[in-house]
Amino acid sequence: MRRIPRGRVATYGQIAELAGIGGRARQVGYALHAAPDNLPWHRVINAKGEISPRSGSDSEELQRLLLEAEGVEFDLQGRIDLEKFRWKGTARRA
Repeated sequence: MRRIPRGRVATYGQIAELAGIGGRARQVGYALHAAPDNLPWHRVINAKGEISPRSGSDSEELQRLLLEAEGVEFDLQGRIDLEKFRWKGTARRA
C-alpha cells in the first residue's frame, strides 16, 4: 500500500492480487483495520469505486476528505472513476 501514489487508489481485490492472495479482498480489509496508521489506508476502496462503510466509525468521511485533498474526484453517487484514478502498480519481484 505504501507504493500507491498520492491521487491514486487501489481496490481491496487489487491489493489481494498483488499480495498473492487473489480472491481474498475481505482479508485485505481486515488487515487494513489492524494496520498501523502510517499506511495510506485511505487509498484503498472497493471494486465499485466506493468507500466501504465501516460500522461505528466516521472514517468514511475522513477517507473521502483525504482522497479529495489528493485530487481524487467523486461523482454525484460518491464513486471514484477507476479508469481515471486506479493505480496501475504491479507486485515487486523477489
